[in-house]
Amino acid sequence: MNRVERLTLWSGGTLISTFAILLFAGCQSGKESSGAGTATAAAPATPAMTAPATPPGSTLKAIRIDAGSDTNYVDSEGNVWLPDQGFADGEVVARDGDLPIANTKDPMIYRTEHYDMTAFSQNVPNGKYTVKLHFAETYEEITGAGQRVFSFSVGGQEFKDFDVYAKAGGAQRADVETVEADITNGVLNITFTPNIQSPEINGIEIIPAP
Repeated sequence: MNRVERLTLWSGGTLISTFAILLFAGCQSGKESSGAGTATAAAPATPAMTAPATPPGSTLKAIRIDAGSDTNYVDSEGNVWLPDQGFADGEVVARDGDLPIANTKDPMIYRTEHYDMTAFSQNVPNGKYTVKLHFAETYEEITGAGQRVFSFSVGGQEFKDFDVYAKAGGAQRADVETVEADITNGVLNITFTPNIQSPEINGIEIIPAP
């Protein structure tokens, strides 16, 4: 402000007017530059990723779920088992990594379990499937037949009063129940109903019929 006043005394009104015009133009230029630097065009929305639909006439590869596990597992035949998923309710548990399991080449499947669940569901193309349910009694407080009894239904086929200990012939012994299912509504549904103790399962395989 002092500089402007000195210029006024030295050069008179004409110089003041010229200086004011240049100063105003500079301020306007500065505002436009600042605006251009901070404004950004809205980025185009990224479309949500969705799983591709199964082409008509194609068949789904086998789905294998390692119940209770939090990682993938590759079995002795090279099949990949996915981590625990698809269950409604219940809890998961992992037993000791070296717990012996008889009647199987893949004891790891039976060292984790999902228990106290009410249902399992998996979207699949309509068609015929072989569903394998893997069980083993590994709870240390179950010491004999009749101490864990529950019912389950696979695609509407009901299996009442299932006793893992009795069916497998003892504790820490694998038992595989095989059910043929015909899916017509795009979903495989399995339900579990407790009787004595809570239902438990160690693995599920969903294999398309050839």
